[in-house]
Amino acid sequence: MATNCLFLPATPNFSHSSRSSSAAVTRSSLTDQSQSPAVSAKRHLLSLISDQERGLKTQSNPQKLSQIIDAIDSLAAIGRGSVTTDKSLTATWRMLWTTEKEQLFIIKNAPVFGSAAGDVLQVIDVENKSLNNVITFPPDGVFFVRSDIQIDSAQRVNFQFTSAVLRGKDWEFPLPPFGQGWFDSLYIDDEIRVVKDIRKDYLVVERAPYSWKE
Repeated sequence: MATNCLFLPATPNFSHSSRSSSAAVTRSSLTDQSQSPAVSAKRHLLSLISDQERGLKTQSNPQKLSQIIDAIDSLAAIGRGSVTTDKSLTATWRMLWTTEKEQLFIIKNAPVFGSAAGDVLQVIDVENKSLNNVITFPPDGVFFVRSDIQIDSAQRVNFQFTSAVLRGKDWEFPLPPFGQGWFDSLYIDDEIRVVKDIRKDYLVVERAPYSWKE
């Protein structure tokens, strides 16, 4: 999103306050310009995934998938070299779009079990080295997988599943742990995060307006 700087014409007896105001406008405009590639790339990505039903439609649309991956690559290029595994990673993240087949299968087939899938979340706590992958089934159901995490590099997190739970209103069914791997947060800001994992699946999440707790 391009923003033009404002240039004031030279005038005699230019006051200090006017110079300060002009400098502030120019600095603000330059800041907007420096952020514009990320803002533009993010808006493009969000526009591409907005009608994809969290990835269900993308599964049968290779052209759209290619466009989305290109948009992710653009954001990844902007985020290259940045640290995405610090405290900014700690949050309840709500899924907007993914290529992960297991999650999409559950979302698609949830009505068979009497409930549409609600929010799909990643709940990450860097300090406590934990990650919960969560699929909600309103009003009372939830399936979540607990993981331990280790920061491996500036953008990579290693994880190991420790347990899984399927929970209803008055019941709970534990499941055994079933794997490990890593994911790279290619881009992160105060709104979204873009992820690629060990299986070359992609994930786009937003910061949820609430914190999920077990």
